[in-house]
Amino acid sequence: MLSASLHVSLIIPVFNESKTVARLVESIGKQTRQPHEIILVDGGSTDDTVEIITKLTKNDSRYRCIEAGRAMPGRARNIGAAAAVSEWLVFTDAGITLQSDWLEKLINAAEKNNSASIVYGNFSPEIKTFFEKCAMISYVPPLKPGRIRTKSIVTCLMKKEVWEKAGGFPDFRASEDLIFMENAEKAGYTYVYAPDAHVYWQLRPGLISTYKKFDLYSMHNVWAGRQAYWHYGVLRQYALLLVFILLAVFVHLYWVIAVPLWIGARAVKRIWLHKDELGMAPLFNPAIIATVALINIVIDTATFSGWIKALLYKNKGDKNSKE
Repeated sequence: MLSASLHVSLIIPVFNESKTVARLVESIGKQTRQPHEIILVDGGSTDDTVEIITKLTKNDSRYRCIEAGRAMPGRARNIGAAAAVSEWLVFTDAGITLQSDWLEKLINAAEKNNSASIVYGNFSPEIKTFFEKCAMISYVPPLKPGRIRTKSIVTCLMKKEVWEKAGGFPDFRASEDLIFMENAEKAGYTYVYAPDAHVYWQLRPGLISTYKKFDLYSMHNVWAGRQAYWHYGVLRQYALLLVFILLAVFVHLYWVIAVPLWIGARAVKRIWLHKDELGMAPLFNPAIIATVALINIVIDTATFSGWIKALLYKNKGDKNSKE
C-alpha cells in the first residue's frame, strides 16, 4: 500500500533536449503529487541541455543531473535507476510534457491494486498541424475509451525490485523498453493500467525527420533481434504486392490496379482504427488518406533501409547512431 510518505524517484534520460527540457521541468513542478527525487541522466548532449537543467533546477535539491557520457536511453535509465534511493521508480522521457495529475493517477492506481508491481499510464501526441494529425494516424496506436494506447515505459511506475529482477534495460536506441517490459512479465510481476495518467509528446514534423526516426529505430530493432515483430510483417506485405506487379508485367496490365488499392486500403485501415479519437470524417477526406498513405510508404522505406544498415553494421558499435 502506497502512502503519502512513500518515496518515488522520477528517472528521465535526456540527450540534446535544449529546446524541450524547460517545458518538461515546468510540468514536473506542476505535478499534484511530487516525486521525492528527480534524476535526469544526460546521454552525452552536444548542446547546452545540461547547462539549462542546472540553471532551471538549482534551487530544488530533489534534482540530480548525471552526465553519463554517450548513453542510449536504456543505459541512461539503468544509471538513473541504480542511483535512485526510492522504493518506487517512475519513468518518462525527454521531449515530453506531463499532465499535472500524471504521477498522482499512477500512484492512485497502485494504491487500488496492492498486488501490482507495475502501473502503465497513457500517452498521446500533441497535434498542432495537419501533418501531425496524419502522422498520428499512421503510426501511433489508437486510443480506445477507458483504455491505454499500449504499454509504454514513458508513462510507467514500478517497484525498484522490478527493474533489478528484470535485469535492467538493454543498451539499444529502440526496442529496449519492449524487451525490458517483456522480461518484467516473464519474471512474474503483475501490472495494472492508469488510463487517466497522461503524458504528451511531439511527433516528428515532416517526412524527412520521420524517415530518419524510423530508419534509426529499424536498425536498432534488427540489432536487438526483433525482426519478427516488425520487419517480417512489412516484408510479407511487399512480397504479396510483388506478385501483383509481376502479374501486371507478365499477364495483363490491369493487375497494376492492385498497387494503389493496396496503398489506399492500408491508409483507410489506419484511419478506421482511430475513429474513436477522430470520428468518421477523416475516412472521407482524400487529403488525409493520401498523406497517411505517403507517410506509410516513407516508414516502410525507412524500415528496409534501417534493416540493410543493421546487416551491414552487424554490431551496433560499428555504426555511429547518435540521432
